[in-house]
Parts: sequence; C-alpha cells; structure tokens
Amino acid sequence: MRVLIAEDERMLAESIAEGLRGEALAVDIAYDGDAALERLSIHDYDVLILDRDLPMTHGDEVCRKIAEQGGPVRILMLTAAGDIRSRVSGLSLGADDYLPKPFAFEELVARVHALGRRARRADPPMLERAGVRLDWAHRQVFREGRYVPLARKEFGVLAELLRAQGAVVSAEELLEKVWDEHIDPFTNTVRTTMTKLRKKLGEPQVIETIPGSGYRIP
Repeated sequence: MRVLIAEDERMLAESIAEGLRGEALAVDIAYDGDAALERLSIHDYDVLILDRDLPMTHGDEVCRKIAEQGGPVRILMLTAAGDIRSRVSGLSLGADDYLPKPFAFEELVARVHALGRRARRADPPMLERAGVRLDWAHRQVFREGRYVPLARKEFGVLAELLRAQGAVVSAEELLEKVWDEHIDPFTNTVRTTMTKLRKKLGEPQVIETIPGSGYRIP
C-alpha cells in the first residue's frame, strides 16, 4: 500500500511516516496543499492522510479537488477540531474517514489499513502460488510449510508478485508500489531485494526473471 501524508507539522508528519513504514507501507510526505496536489498528480496512492489546516492550498480544497476527480485514493482527514459539526463538514467535502487530533497511532494504522482495502480490490487472507503462502494477518510467509522470515521490502515484493497471479510485474511497478518517491528510479535495489528474496525462499526457484520485462511467479 502506498500512502501520502499531507501535514505541515513536520515532526508529526515524520513520526507518522516512520510508524507506517514500520508497517511495511510505502510513505511520502507533503508539507503543504500545493505539494500534496502535485504528488497526487504524479503517483498512484491508496490512502491520503490529510491535515485539514494546510498552508498554500487549504486541506479542504485539496479534499474537494480529489473528490471531484473521482480517483481511487481514499482520504483520512486529520484536524484539531473534533466536534460533530467539524466531522460532518469534513466528510461532506469528500473525505472517507475523519480522525481528530490528538489520536492513538494504533487507531490511525487501523483506519489506514481499512481505507487501503477500500482503495483496491480486497486481497484474500492468504495469497498462495507455487507452494508459497503469504499470511496477511500475521505477516508471515511459508514455502512448502517452512516458515520464511522476510524483511519489509522483501515481503512487499513477494506480495505484489503473488497478487499478479502469474503475470509479469516490472521493476518500475515494484518501485512504485513497494518503495516511496525518494527511491532512485535507476537504482538496483529491486534486483538486490529480489536476490535476497530468492535466497530465502530456497530451491527450486519460484521467481522467474523475464528479460526486458520483469518478474513473475508462474
């Protein structure tokens, strides 16, 4: 899942981003409304965590523009005002959910995951192919019944390959879906991660490289 945080309180934004990255999510940050709209025009996000009181373009206007475009991104609006009138107002602008500050990080994570499931076709509790089983609820992977401990990015890459159901997934697609915008598009990090993932999954190899196209689990 890819998340954009639009929040002008830098310490709060970076704290949320660090926590969500710990949940194996790809996270970008925008510190004002203009930057948020620019990133949304470039990248495909599943969830936008939107502070209502943004500088430049106000958070309300950001929300309104996204709702008018009708894209798949789901909006979780944050605000210091927690009264019912403010919540109704935020939802009427097109927000999908509303969370008043201060909030418990565990609740934020739960709401982000819930919105992410609505943004894309819901994944089954288990993804299985070629003897590999990925358990979403417990974030565990097994190969022919053997537990395979994976790092966050390895888990994300494997999930995208399993989601593809045998179709080829390009390195560019993996960078877009598993890493954030700060990753160098010319990096070999996908190849490096793939090498580590293959080694952990063991023999016989289940991930194929399709020259000039990408990777797949046939």
